[in-house]
Amino acid sequence: MIGIIKYQAGNLASVANALDRLDADYFISDNPKELDRADGIIFPGVGHAGAAMDDLRSRDLDVWLKCTNKPVLGICLGMQLLYESSEEGSSDTLGIIPGKLKKFDASKAKVPHMGWNVFDPKKDNPLIKGIDNNQFLYYVHGYYAPANEYTLATCKYIKDFCAVVAKDNFMGVQFHPEKSGTVGSLLLQNFLEIVKKSAAKEA
Repeated sequence: MIGIIKYQAGNLASVANALDRLDADYFISDNPKELDRADGIIFPGVGHAGAAMDDLRSRDLDVWLKCTNKPVLGICLGMQLLYESSEEGSSDTLGIIPGKLKKFDASKAKVPHMGWNVFDPKKDNPLIKGIDNNQFLYYVHGYYAPANEYTLATCKYIKDFCAVVAKDNFMGVQFHPEKSGTVGSLLLQNFLEIVKKSAAKEA
C-alpha cells in the first residue's frame, strides 16, 4: 500500500491517476499516523519551497518524513525538499540529502526548464532499471539540485543537474514520472517493486 502525502504543494490527482493505471493500492493523507500504515510513500510537489515547508511543518509532516524508514519517492519539489536548503526564499528544507537548491541562470536560457528531456545514468539502481539516456521525461522546474555523491542520474539544461537521487530509503526524481508516459510508468513500477521488497523484509 502506497501513501501519497497530502499538503498544499502536492500534485495529487496526476500521481493518483498514474497509480490507478498501474493497479496500485494507495491512499492520500496528511496524517502521520495514517501514513505509518503505508508500505511506501510518494511525496509529490509543485510550487514554492518555503510555502511547502511551512505547510509540512504545520502538520508535523516534516518531522515524520525525516524519521520514517519506509521507502520514500520525492517528485519534483518533493525531491528538492529532501535537500538541506533552497535559494527559493532562502528556505531551510528537510536536510535528508546534503546540498542546496540553486536557481537556473535566466540570462543563459528560458527559466523554468519546461518540457521533455533525457537523463544520463551515473549509477545502477533498481529505481531506474530499464531507463537509459534515449528515453524522454517531462520536466518543469526553475530550481535545480547540483549533482553529488547520491546522484543516480543527471540531466543537462544550462548546466548538469541532479535528475535522480537516492540516499538510504529516500529517493527523488526532478522530472514528473506521472506525466512522462510509458517511461514514467516504468519508473513508478520500479518504485512499487522496491516497496514490495522492503515490506517483505519487514514482515
